[in-house]
Amino acid sequence: MHELALCRGLLQQLNQIADEHQASAIKSIHLKIGPLAGIEIELLKRSFPLVAHGTDAQDAALEITAIPATVQCQECDKKSEMEGIQFICPHCGSTATMLLSGDEMTLESVVLEQHEVKATHHVH
Repeated sequence: MHELALCRGLLQQLNQIADEHQASAIKSIHLKIGPLAGIEIELLKRSFPLVAHGTDAQDAALEITAIPATVQCQECDKKSEMEGIQFICPHCGSTATMLLSGDEMTLESVVLEQHEVKATHHVH
């Protein structure tokens, strides 16, 4: 399953971020995924808890926002959201379009929990 491999890679990135910030846990993750990324969002949501079990991210809330694919027309230079999988400019009908977004998975944000630092002060 492709989504398990994606979750493993995501978890590596999350662990690196948590280590850099000396976090004790990962509380939430927000991803943005385009329709051309080749990712089944529901499978990703089901796979993440399996991969995250026993890690600092095991209780993290996974939020995913589906973003539209956008193209820029090479003829009229206008940007627009794609309808389905047709790479046709809705303004002029040209097929000379360039994909600007929609084939990516982006880690938008991570909420971390910091270690509690307990300081004790002895008075003599």
